[in-house]
Amino acid sequence: MIKTILFDLDDTLLDFHRSETVAIGNTLRHFGIEPTAAVIARYSAINLAHWERLERGEITRSQVQAGRFAVLFEELGVDRSPEEVHLFYQHQLSLQHFFLPGAKELLDQLKNFYTLVIISNGTATVQDRRIRDAGLLPYFSHIFISQRLGYDKPSAAFFDACFAAMPGVNREECLIVGDSLTSDMLGGRNAGIRTCWYNPRGKLRRADIPVDCELRRLEELPELLERWNKE
Repeated sequence: MIKTILFDLDDTLLDFHRSETVAIGNTLRHFGIEPTAAVIARYSAINLAHWERLERGEITRSQVQAGRFAVLFEELGVDRSPEEVHLFYQHQLSLQHFFLPGAKELLDQLKNFYTLVIISNGTATVQDRRIRDAGLLPYFSHIFISQRLGYDKPSAAFFDACFAAMPGVNREECLIVGDSLTSDMLGGRNAGIRTCWYNPRGKLRRADIPVDCELRRLEELPELLERWNKE
């Protein structure tokens, strides 16, 4: 029986792509760079690649933060301090929070029946403000952010730290819901908990990262939970 749901934050509950687009646009303009659609798309791709390297333990968080801008500026032929740009961008990102379709309604539906938890690989100061400003705090019993824990998803150490802070919560009664195969679903497998892949764009599954279920719409989750809890 599922009693506790671990939710990823970005692109599971909040629309990170939209937040990122606004924040990077504001940042590039501030530093005199035209934020064309092509430049923003390239930044997004570089950023994703850096976070995936962090998940694999290949680079550090600080290397993600400055490195993504260093790569972008080298490609654009721009002479700017990646560290300075990162700090401005981080503040801009902390100001952005947009719910994905159905996310707020889903939380309202689940809050009185399940223990809800946030698990995020984001930067603590950024996620703290976004979570607060989006009005998410009342929904969640615990909020775990990798920078604060000292471990990143998908490592088992991240989840071990989470469960150590939640005495009485059994892994057998937990479900992780997230959009990332390499972070959330692999993390759930590493932690020994059931996994639910939120996949609104219909991406292909990976044979090396099996999932227990897949959602195209967040509204499908309550019915899934009801079915599982009758088993």
